[in-house]
Amino acid sequence: MTKTPPRKIAVIGDRFMLSSMFEEALRERCKLVEIEISSHDLPWPDEPMEHGYAVQGMDGLKEYMGSADQVVELTGDAEILVTHLAPLSSSIMDRLPRLKLVAVSRGGPVNIDMKAARERGITVVNTPGRNASAVAEFTIGAILAETRNITRGHEALRNGDYRGDLYRADVTGRELSEMTVGLVGYGEVGRRVVKFLKAFGCRILVSDPYVQLSAEDLRDGVIQCSFDRILEESDVLSLHPRVTPETTRMMNAETLRRMKKDATLVNTARGPLMDYEALYEVMKEGHLRGAMLETFSVEPVPPDSPLLKLPNVTLTPHIAGASVKTVRYAAGLAAEEVRRYFAGEGPLNRC
Repeated sequence: MTKTPPRKIAVIGDRFMLSSMFEEALRERCKLVEIEISSHDLPWPDEPMEHGYAVQGMDGLKEYMGSADQVVELTGDAEILVTHLAPLSSSIMDRLPRLKLVAVSRGGPVNIDMKAARERGITVVNTPGRNASAVAEFTIGAILAETRNITRGHEALRNGDYRGDLYRADVTGRELSEMTVGLVGYGEVGRRVVKFLKAFGCRILVSDPYVQLSAEDLRDGVIQCSFDRILEESDVLSLHPRVTPETTRMMNAETLRRMKKDATLVNTARGPLMDYEALYEVMKEGHLRGAMLETFSVEPVPPDSPLLKLPNVTLTPHIAGASVKTVRYAAGLAAEEVRRYFAGEGPLNRC
């Protein structure tokens, strides 16, 4: 009797989404199938990814790492590719005729040409909400860093300045329990931020025209309202929507100046939501008390960016979603999709 050959899976991870964690999850979930796994790790984040600049043969792809030849070589004749950042353009797919399933461990498969995948009968699945818990926790930290002068005190001490003036009533921070916090976006991250904020006793506003508040949040006094009301009433405004034509540069010169004077702005979502030149002018004039920026219009941030010079702005290098739990959870979601594929079950998160 001829033995059935093992099903081949190529794993292209990196130094965040480790191929070893993908492989561990795959072997745990796919015990009933004989599999052969080839694992590789790309050098991101120690080396930068491509962010959508024009690269020949990669039209329409964003946030990826690896060349066409590299991806073809690492994938080989595998039936399944599990990856985080490897690009798959139409020309790369043409060189991988055995490929049937791609599991991308991110919320949006921006490194995949989805139209080309559909045309070739390649199923693409993703891992929505993989880092929602990590980003929500980070958001709370970002809010506290700004509202309680944590960043200001830290920077001063590192520069040899013991800022006792941060205890002055006209300088010191306010507690969340006496503030109104407005959230734009009520998706996976926004809902978790609302849950965390309730513990602080603050008044919570949410603006999202496409999603209704949960019954629990309504019972707990969370208020769903317009974006205009969020701008007018929030002491802290935190951004959590997806980037769409509607939300691109939603925070611009006009909307920023409609925010309350001395309010705080937090962006742990995506850079295109912000007009950073307008934000610089508003912050330089002192209209807002502070801003915490986790993402930017250009990444890495250019060293001559004027935002780096402002004392009332805290910046971090797009790390809100970085946690070990994110890696483990995303690897498990991807592995479950592979198990379902082998079992003939439909995908949970088909793109």
